[in-house]
Amino acid sequence: MKLTILGCHSATPRINTNPTSQVLEIKNHMFLIDCGEGSQVELRRNKIKFSRLKHIFISHLHGDHFFGLIGLISTFQLLTRETELHIYGPKGLKDIILLQLKLTKAYTSYQLIFHELTSKTSELIYEDDKLEVRTIPLNHRVYTNGFLFKEKENERKLDINAVRDSNIDIAYYRKLKQGADVVNEDGILIKNERVTKDPVPPKSYAYCSDTVYDEQIIPLITGATVLYHESTFLDKNEDLCKKTKHSTARQAAIIARKSRVKSLILGHFSTRYNGYDEFKTQAKEEFSNVLLARDGISFEF
Repeated sequence: MKLTILGCHSATPRINTNPTSQVLEIKNHMFLIDCGEGSQVELRRNKIKFSRLKHIFISHLHGDHFFGLIGLISTFQLLTRETELHIYGPKGLKDIILLQLKLTKAYTSYQLIFHELTSKTSELIYEDDKLEVRTIPLNHRVYTNGFLFKEKENERKLDINAVRDSNIDIAYYRKLKQGADVVNEDGILIKNERVTKDPVPPKSYAYCSDTVYDEQIIPLITGATVLYHESTFLDKNEDLCKKTKHSTARQAAIIARKSRVKSLILGHFSTRYNGYDEFKTQAKEEFSNVLLARDGISFEF
């Protein structure tokens, strides 16, 4: 599982700070999560192939999270894209994008498929045989969702020496990986645990964009491999959280601790601050494994 941060700052873009956007690579998928202004430039800078992006997840309709979307859609058209593009986001996103395309007479030759979200409870919005994606309802000034990307249980690993010693035909290897007991060449039933090893535990990534401190998300993200949680402010500006519906780095860390996640990534930093070390310092007083997002940084888990 690899996460590339294209932008991790709040509000307006600046010369050296980009608004929110990131790419998650998981189980041979490449998902774009939020698409702030300038995202396609950062995609190119990070050498991410546009053709691999087939699913885009937009958390909410604030400009620093989706103003780059129409530009990316238009660029796909200029590049003669043919593959359909799925876009998941709040109701209203489809109208915004289609109006822009209509007024600029720039309809796409590829299929745009919108999955508009309205539920205020968590729901399954994508699933295949390898993973699933569920919404994480967040408490912000407008309708907002985070997203939980979760691998399904991995197959068991063959202990190939034990398999051969047990005289099991190769035709049964698939069943063994799926956890079944099998009959060997001698007609003897071989228990699965004798010839396989436990699978690699499934990984999960919880993305929580703009939100006030809200413990209601804890049951949805408990045990996640990685949590990205917005941390717009430091303690000294905590009074701004209630008005803006944002969180501090410390509050993000408390959520991480109570959710028993493995790692916490802080992001969505206010550009009022000159540096970011203090975000990590304050968060680590509540949770030990804290990482800082940076534009252009990649994390592998």
